Amino acid sequence: MKNVVVGIHLERDDISAGQAFPIADVWLSALELHDDQPLGDRDLLLRVAKMRAELLEHATFIAVRYGCVVPPLPPVQPHWRATLQKNRDNVEMTLKVAASAPKPRPRREDFTSGAAYLRALHESSAEVDEAFKRAAEKAIDAIEVRWLPRDNASLEMAALVRRDCVDAVRAAATKLKEQFPRIPFLLSGPWPLEAFAE
Repeated sequence: MKNVVVGIHLERDDISAGQAFPIADVWLSALELHDDQPLGDRDLLLRVAKMRAELLEHATFIAVRYGCVVPPLPPVQPHWRATLQKNRDNVEMTLKVAASAPKPRPRREDFTSGAAYLRALHESSAEVDEAFKRAAEKAIDAIEVRWLPRDNASLEMAALVRRDCVDAVRAAATKLKEQFPRIPFLLSGPWPLEAFAE
């Protein structure tokens, strides 16, 4: 048997589903599966998504990128406990916004180094109307906001919000849609900590 890791939790009692493994001063949640079950199995992906949702209803946790399997345990990050303590009552919400004008993606063969290609990729990220960005930040009263380039056709605003403000964030997004009807965006969440987990 093996376990696919779902998240990092502050306390053992925060893990309401799956397996729990102590790691340094925090806990890992994981879903047990047979050694021969492929990680790309659709049913497994759905089970993990359902478990993530159940865990988040119970307590905020740090999401682990899908595919981490134990054993062995992943390397410990010293900031995990402090991040979880600081954000005990917070969750992430994301606002994915379509670019006003998608930029062409650079061609890898046009570059002599990987670093130059990565810089060009970063520079080719989508641009979103500045008035919309300011209005979104103001409407969604977040503790902290980070704009993350996702691809050359969209940009994502990650917002760290209090758990008890999720409905207010959804209402703010509805008003934002009325204010900017020509700018397509998608609000999703709540999510576990990811962009704000460093």
